Amino acid sequence: MLDYNTKCFSFAHTAKVGKTSLIMSLVSEEFPDEVPLRAEEITIPADVTPERVPTHIVDYSEAEQSDEQLYQEISKANVICIVYSVNNKKSIEKVTSHWIPLINDRTDKDSRVPLILVGNKSDLVEHSSMETILPIMNQYQDIETCVECSAKNLKNISELFYYAQKAVLHPTGPLYCPEEKELKPSCIKALTRIFKVSDLDNDGILNDNELNFFQKTCFNTPLAPQALEDVKNVVRRNMTDGVKDNGLTLKGFLFLHTLFIQRGRHETTWTVLRRFGYDDDLELTQEYLFPLLKIPPDCTTELNHNAYLFLQSVFDKHDKDRDCALSPEEVKDLFKVFPYMPWGPDVNNTVCTNDQGWITYQGYLSQWTLTTYLDVQRSLEYLGYLGYSIIYEQESQAAAITVTRNKRIDLQKKQTQRSVFRCNVLGARDSGKTGFLQAFLGKDLQRRIREDHKSLYAISTTYVYGQEKYLLLHEVMPDFDFLSEADLACDVVCLVYDINNPRSFEYCAKVYKQYFIDSKTPCVVIAAKSDLHEIRQHYSLSPQEFCRKHKLHPPQPFTCNTTEALNKDIYTRLTTMVNPLLGVLTPQSFLIRLDFTVD
Repeated sequence: MLDYNTKCFSFAHTAKVGKTSLIMSLVSEEFPDEVPLRAEEITIPADVTPERVPTHIVDYSEAEQSDEQLYQEISKANVICIVYSVNNKKSIEKVTSHWIPLINDRTDKDSRVPLILVGNKSDLVEHSSMETILPIMNQYQDIETCVECSAKNLKNISELFYYAQKAVLHPTGPLYCPEEKELKPSCIKALTRIFKVSDLDNDGILNDNELNFFQKTCFNTPLAPQALEDVKNVVRRNMTDGVKDNGLTLKGFLFLHTLFIQRGRHETTWTVLRRFGYDDDLELTQEYLFPLLKIPPDCTTELNHNAYLFLQSVFDKHDKDRDCALSPEEVKDLFKVFPYMPWGPDVNNTVCTNDQGWITYQGYLSQWTLTTYLDVQRSLEYLGYLGYSIIYEQESQAAAITVTRNKRIDLQKKQTQRSVFRCNVLGARDSGKTGFLQAFLGKDLQRRIREDHKSLYAISTTYVYGQEKYLLLHEVMPDFDFLSEADLACDVVCLVYDINNPRSFEYCAKVYKQYFIDSKTPCVVIAAKSDLHEIRQHYSLSPQEFCRKHKLHPPQPFTCNTTEALNKDIYTRLTTMVNPLLGVLTPQSFLIRLDFTVD
């Protein structure tokens, strides 16, 4: 059942137009012998209405109620029925002279309540009042429809309340501008996103398979081949570029929805919009974008296998030149279904890029992995824009997320299913932390990053005994007195010092003794800028003596100012240190030659 409560408010300027009779005829299915001045509020249960929503009917009587009560009811109404008598010219005139201005004065201009004109007592006349009413309907956008009925012979009584419900559940206002006879910009924007999500191969055309998938997604049944051809023929007859290569173009898709609305089939367009997550204001709902996901303390969030398959398909459909990288134009096209650009220029310094600076396939998946790890709500939102739950027929995009178990349990059992491991990189200013992060992505001093596009994160894959893992490096800004819980929460710590700066190691020693000496978090000391002359550090112990005293691995030499081939063993070993399933490194196994060239 849809989560709506419809309040239908019926009133007129005299007690002689039959509004109360209409309500009582609906409820009792017969014309009442005696009609009170005002009917009591009536609730029609959801299970007896076509749209499966409860409807509250409120009558208004000038004789029994004050203007203030009238204004209160107007403010609470979801739809208002203005009843006039088809055989009374003055009651028709008062629709425009009194009731519509009064209602408009009491409602917000941006959220006007839909109006339904009800011509009662049609049994008393042989002619229709529609000739008089049509100009009024054309003048006021808020009027959804006009129904002529008779409380006495029950003509169109049930239809009246059906249209009242429809006006609330499937309003015309947000979708269509009757003066211009075209869809409103917000509706075009929403339907354009729906088209792009449904265009699985991104060729700008909905082929038969895509149309059938769309039809099944929204209406739970595919179209018969002939019905499919009939739909395309309707478009062909009305516009030259609505069908291309026997598939429906965006223009053709929008034309079809315009046609639905013009023919009074608003519910068709609304069914599509709501299936793709839109509310009555044509905004994606919070429930759609941010489905409930419980994350216990000390657990992390990762994408599961289906999510990576989905993201791979999104990458493939936008990698037009098949170069396994996304150019700036391809990235822009991918995010057209978003209300904003989610990735800034810093992403190029966060993940792997090719020689042109374009995000590679590996870098693309790495960025998604990073977002899911650091801010899973943002990742859910992004997957929502891309239509993950619709394409993969899941209840919500929360189905794309794996919540890992508490790390303490992994350590106790000496095994883990986690795929993402976080390494916090600490050190004094200018100690070489940024170079250490960029080297992981294959970037050396010759490919310097723009300072205004600097990233504090670098993420890529490493292979440990044949298993692919993600290592996330986080550069912690040096502020010894104010290291937060986020600065300390990680799987492994890198303490970086500049061998050419005599005061650089002191920061590392103090941080270790203050925060990590009693911690179970593995720590590694990195002797950065090892291509330069090593200067004695102004600290009571040399870095080698400090590591030996605290049973740490010896300082590992590192430079990104070299032309030798890149060696990523240090990053692989960092990943191994934090994975209990793959064993623990010994100091001897850490004594490797580390030659870093960064492209």
